[in-house]
Amino acid sequence: MEQRISSEEGCLLRVNRSIQAEGSFAMTKEDMHFRRFLMRGKYNVTVEWLLLCFAFNVLKLDRKARAGRLGSHLFLPKPKTA
Repeated sequence: MEQRISSEEGCLLRVNRSIQAEGSFAMTKEDMHFRRFLMRGKYNVTVEWLLLCFAFNVLKLDRKARAGRLGSHLFLPKPKTA
């Protein structure tokens, strides 16, 4: 196991892993000023977390739209019939 972790590929995987989740949590905490849940109970916390995730994704989409990086559609829209 030690050889796999200390190999060149293992080092690259560890570096990449540490970056992946940190960005979204850092933005949630710093940019959106979210430090603690306001509601109690598993259901209420789940709803609050889903709303926060929705807001995060909408902000991310807005940033991409303003920068002109939305890309293209996977499927062409169907033509309207009269």
